[in-house]
Parts: sequence; C-alpha cells; structure tokens
Amino acid sequence: MLDTQTNERRLTIARAMAEAIQQEMQADERVFVMGEDIGALGGVFGNTRGLVDEFGRERVRDTPISETAFISAAVGAAMDGMRPVVELMFVDFFGVCFDAIYNLMAKNTYFSGGNCAVPMVLMTSTGGGYSDAGQHSQCLYGTFAHLPGMKVVSPSNAYDAKGLMTAAMRDDSPVVYMFHKGLQGMGWLGTEEGAIVDTPETGYTVEIGKARVVREGKDVTLVGLAMGVHNALKAADKLAEEGVSAEVVDLVSLVPLDRETVLNSVAKTGRLIVVDEDYHSYGVSGEIIASVCEHDVSKLKAAPKRVTYPDVPIPYARHMEQFCLPNPDKIVAAYKAM
Repeated sequence: MLDTQTNERRLTIARAMAEAIQQEMQADERVFVMGEDIGALGGVFGNTRGLVDEFGRERVRDTPISETAFISAAVGAAMDGMRPVVELMFVDFFGVCFDAIYNLMAKNTYFSGGNCAVPMVLMTSTGGGYSDAGQHSQCLYGTFAHLPGMKVVSPSNAYDAKGLMTAAMRDDSPVVYMFHKGLQGMGWLGTEEGAIVDTPETGYTVEIGKARVVREGKDVTLVGLAMGVHNALKAADKLAEEGVSAEVVDLVSLVPLDRETVLNSVAKTGRLIVVDEDYHSYGVSGEIIASVCEHDVSKLKAAPKRVTYPDVPIPYARHMEQFCLPNPDKIVAAYKAM
C-alpha cells in the first residue's frame, strides 16, 4: 500500500514475509518452501501468498499433516545443498516434531564436525489474544532460545520482517523465525497498526543478533520483542503523560542476543522492565534481567521487573485470556511499583 502523501510503501508483516521469500526464490533456485496449506491457500497467515502461482508446486510444496516428516525432509534437503523454508503452522505443535528440530536441525552441523551446514528457515506463528486456547496461542520464545545450534528471531514490524527473512534464508545456520499472529495484518486476527510500516521493494537484510532502540528515554528501559514492543510503546505514551521518559528496546533477535544494547540503555535509565508474552518462569525475561544484574548491578536504581504471561495454560475464555496477557497498563503498574 503506497501512501501518496509520504511516498511510503506500507506493508503488513505477512506481505513483507511473502515478498522476501519471493525475491529470494527468484534469485536462488535452491530456495523452496514446504508446509501445510502454504500453496493455493497462501498460508493460514498469508506468509506464502502468490508464491505457488509464480514458482509452481515443485518449489512451493503443500505437505501432509506430519510435521516430523516434512521438517526432517527439510533438514535432509538443507544438508544436501538446498535452502528450504518450512512452516510449522503453530509453534505449539513443536511437541510432535521436536526431535526433528532439536536433534537434527540444530545439532547436525555440530555432529558432523562442521562439515555439513543446515541452511534452513523454520518459520512458525506465536501469540494469543484471540481465544484459540492452550494449543494455538503460546509464544515459547524461551524454549527455542534456550537450545543451542539455532538462531532465533521475531520481528515487530514489516520492515524487520522482510529484512530478517532475507537474512535468515541466506544464513548457513538454521534459523527459527517466530512471527506473532497479532502483528501479521490479517483482518480476522486483528491488526496492530504499528506493525505496518514503510518497507522497500528492493531486497535488503536486517542483521540477526542486533537489537534496536525504538524510542529514546531516560527514566526506565522497557525491553520487549514482537507484540511486547508495541505494548511497551503504548506504555511509554501513558508514562509520558505523567512526566516519565521511557526508553523502548526491541530485541529483534533472541539468538544471538544483543545484551550490549540493553546494558547501555539500563546504564542510562537505571531501571528495567522486560515485557514478554511467553511464560513468566525460565524464559527470556529472566535472561535479560540476569544479564543486567550479572554485568553491573550498581547501575540499577530499583529491582528489575517483568511483565509476562503467568505460568498457567492459556485459557479459551476471552476474558480469562485477556486477564493473563501483558498489556500497557500492567507495564505502567510495574513502573509505579518501583
């Protein structure tokens, strides 16, 4: 969508992902896509829309409902010189195919003594907020970031979505590309307007492993990724009304994790709140807080806090799910509790 007043080319994340895959498939015949409903349907979340019409069913392959089979096949193809992009429709489904992901995709480069690269992208949807219950609504960022051998990214906007996908397809390491359903720009999921941003038509990459300060501030650092960034930005607006200047850091990448950007921000503000839609315990929020405290606890003027999903299965009932999800008001409350 071209904004004629600003000359901006504004895309949804779904469209940006599809465009990145399209351009890389045009440039590199080794790239192909596999997954459930990614062909004629264009993906449940719009990530592969239009690709089968251009590239045909040999390079855009609808698969049976067997995640173990097609992810394992992608690992073999990657080790044999191809560069597959494979979609695990919901990250929650990792339970049926985790052996293929973690014991094959993540480890085979190590097991082969570095002789076999596994250049593949596993893209998967995360996030709730639309009453799809406990098997279709999790984030599980910490689960994948915890396990060595894979890079892990999660964009908060269309510009990063396209650049990260291009970078992931060109990387010789396996990359887990986690996109939040609430940011895709699909009408039936709701649309986060802040995720729809100016996105160049030409190809480009966004560095994997580099965080970004998306709002400058001096009183508190708010760290998030994906939907957490938008909640943090909205909280920063609310805090500004009360005279509090919040700095917002978008992690962009979990593995590698850009601790330096977070540390530099906290050194300036002295306060830290981590926003994470994943579960409260043993996750990204704890890792960020530990990294800051281990580096130099004297920089902190108050104990860090985290706004996360409680350690309970995600409820189906809308009011119960909304009660559990992180939101801007919870972030503001966390700051006031400092």
